[in-house]
Amino acid sequence: MIQHILYRAQISVAAATLGLFSPISSFAHDPDAPDVTVPEVAVITDRPIAASSQQFIPDKEYLLQPQGRPAQVLRLIPGFITVEHSGGAGKADQYFLRGFDADHGTDVAFFTDGMPINLRSHAHGQGYTDLNFIIPETIEGLEVYKGAYLPEFGDFATAGAVNFRTKDVVREGVVQLAGGQFDTQRHLLMLSPTKEKVRTLFAGETYYTNGPFLHDNRYFRGNLLGKATLNPLGRDELSLTGTFHKAQWNGSGEIPLRAVQDGSLDRFGAIDPSEGGKTIRGTAQLNYHFDTTAGGRFFANAYVQYYKFDLYSNFTFFLHNPVNGDGILQSDRRVLYGGDVGYRQAGTLLDVPAAATIGIQSRVDTIHARLGRQIRRAPLGDTVDSAIQEASYAPFVKADIQPTPWLRLGGGVRSEVFTFNVRNRCPDCSERPAGRTTSGLVLPKANLVLGPWLATELFVNYGEGFHSNDARSAVAPASSPLARAKTYEVGLRSRPWGPEGIELIATAWALDLKQELVFVGDEGTTEIRGATRRHGIEAAARGQVWGPLYFNGSVTWTQAEFRNGDAIPLAPEYTAYGSVLLHWPEGLTSQVQATYLGIRPLIEDRSVKAPSWLVFDVSERYRLPIKLPYGRMEAFLFVQNLFNTKWEQAVFAFESRLPNEAAPVHDIHFVPGNPRFVMGGLAWYF
Repeated sequence: MIQHILYRAQISVAAATLGLFSPISSFAHDPDAPDVTVPEVAVITDRPIAASSQQFIPDKEYLLQPQGRPAQVLRLIPGFITVEHSGGAGKADQYFLRGFDADHGTDVAFFTDGMPINLRSHAHGQGYTDLNFIIPETIEGLEVYKGAYLPEFGDFATAGAVNFRTKDVVREGVVQLAGGQFDTQRHLLMLSPTKEKVRTLFAGETYYTNGPFLHDNRYFRGNLLGKATLNPLGRDELSLTGTFHKAQWNGSGEIPLRAVQDGSLDRFGAIDPSEGGKTIRGTAQLNYHFDTTAGGRFFANAYVQYYKFDLYSNFTFFLHNPVNGDGILQSDRRVLYGGDVGYRQAGTLLDVPAAATIGIQSRVDTIHARLGRQIRRAPLGDTVDSAIQEASYAPFVKADIQPTPWLRLGGGVRSEVFTFNVRNRCPDCSERPAGRTTSGLVLPKANLVLGPWLATELFVNYGEGFHSNDARSAVAPASSPLARAKTYEVGLRSRPWGPEGIELIATAWALDLKQELVFVGDEGTTEIRGATRRHGIEAAARGQVWGPLYFNGSVTWTQAEFRNGDAIPLAPEYTAYGSVLLHWPEGLTSQVQATYLGIRPLIEDRSVKAPSWLVFDVSERYRLPIKLPYGRMEAFLFVQNLFNTKWEQAVFAFESRLPNEAAPVHDIHFVPGNPRFVMGGLAWYF
């Protein structure tokens, strides 16, 4: 769990002095002085940042459209692309960032209010991150941290980290009903029964779609969230949050290009229509902090999660078993818990503004992971059945100092200790990983900020991060349980047209990843990959262009290679995103979005590549001029893939065999991108 630092638009004068680089002086309290009640005042300030790529993305930039996939909001992050992985919306998305095909989350760390979402040693893939338990309307913004420059972040934070920060309260309750093509429905209820001493938030969501596929997805998602926030002692804040998620779906799988080209398979068809899955996730979370009168903050956070997952897949069709097919069943049952505790003090050091933080984080996963064969969802026996106990402990220290108005220095160090314990539950299984091991790392961080000069700041950053490998491979002889990454960054941020105008961001970065042993969940095997180097450039602009017109756009270029010059499969070279938001008179708001993913190699010699694509989406919201006894009404319309572009989401190159083929064929396999999709509805705000 990351340190939960809050910057709010309305805080007390005493709390306002806790800004990271504010010139704070420590003072002693005079017991004879009269008590003074300090009223709340509005304080508007930018959040202090450590790197040019660090961002906060507010909810107003993504809440116009009805949310079918929560991961869609990530495309507002420069260079961040998400796609569906198996022709069905219930499974975790595939994530691309900074030259990583991060698969389902191996090299991007995700959090909600500091609680980790990535799942270690998952049955389907390391760091598996399913965001479908998030109700987008409950999120007040995304905190984005690329690279590995902050001591608060550990496992999976190599390319970066994203924290979904939930709201404490909503000013208006909402009931929203939406429907669209492919039998799609979405229903939402969100309200805050209390808003003063105890601030509460309750939300519920249901979603259903059959998708554009010939075999209906029958994807159902149900979500609940409850949150209560209060200030028991006046100078502190206690927040309790609980969520529940349940989903089930059918999937079309990744289909072979050769079958589509010869006309034997429709673009939205399936070789094995029995693919799909089901999952349950429940979470409980506590966040607490206490602010002292001398510029200090004590924080303590804790969480517990329960998780179930069953996935039925068939990637190679009849390659290994010409009679029954190659269907596999991956099952995961786990309880995980953890938290952090620490203290941060802001003040002066030799009359120089400074702040220091010390803390420790811990996490324990108790896992039952299985891999077996299946045909049309009927189990045929296990190949792997493991009981896993995986724990990590991470003390960290962090310091920031501002010796001059134009110079800020920051950094720290993080230590990680992992214990892996794998027990084989199946003596007759073909693979029987088992054993115990311990591994650790020490990760230094350093940040330099110069300026502002002419409304421009310069950032220089260095940090070491890592991702853990699957416990079943970590306990193997001569294994590499933790894969270290070294990250570097130089960037600029500028507001040449004033604080209310467009913000310009430019960043050059590099990332070195040492040799690692990676567990491949789709096959249930391990694979050694050599050292890699990634580097690239990001350019972004966002903010108010003029009056009611807002813009958010980015372009990124990346080169990702093994040290011998081979390409890293699936690593995108170019990405781009652009969004124009316009508030028209008379209550109408329009948004046009464009997302581009460039050509990317599918194998190391670059001889096979995935095609590029560009899709446009349009969102409209209109405040209806209807007088109601209570509240107001809005109508909305969302058009995805406006020009009905044929595009591909997840794309891979590997061997497979169809029922009529005598020998394996190396081919491209892909998930088709959704065709034009129209969805609309009504929202009542009360």
